[in-house]
Amino acid sequence: MGVQPKWLPAFALVMASGLAQATPAPDDASVYFITPEDGATVSSPVTVRFGLTGMGVAPAGTDKADTGHHHLLIDADGLPPKGQPIPSDDHHKHFGGGQTETRLDLSPGQHTLQLLMGDQNHIPFDPPVVSKKITITVTE
Repeated sequence: MGVQPKWLPAFALVMASGLAQATPAPDDASVYFITPEDGATVSSPVTVRFGLTGMGVAPAGTDKADTGHHHLLIDADGLPPKGQPIPSDDHHKHFGGGQTETRLDLSPGQHTLQLLMGDQNHIPFDPPVVSKKITITVTE
């Protein structure tokens, strides 16, 4: 069995107790894409770089004011429900290690990307620290 992240027991306890609450967002926090640009035509794998101002990046489970970690929404219809943990599935990628870039294997065609900051428990800030949704086209 692999090593369990140190934050997992606390996260499980918070979620099981139903006490999950959104963390207040810093007033000047903003998340954005460095690359790719909105409307870009790219080939797969796509390098995606995340930008952030007004707050810091910290791994999931880190209890430090004004920090959070990135989540990448891929072809998602909308934002996750307020006060609930961000899902982990094909449309919601977690970067709980504090990563600020990734390479995505995307099928040819048009895709939407959006960044959403989560707090130490993967819950979006209140108000959400969310990027503009961008559209890219992946070529074969």
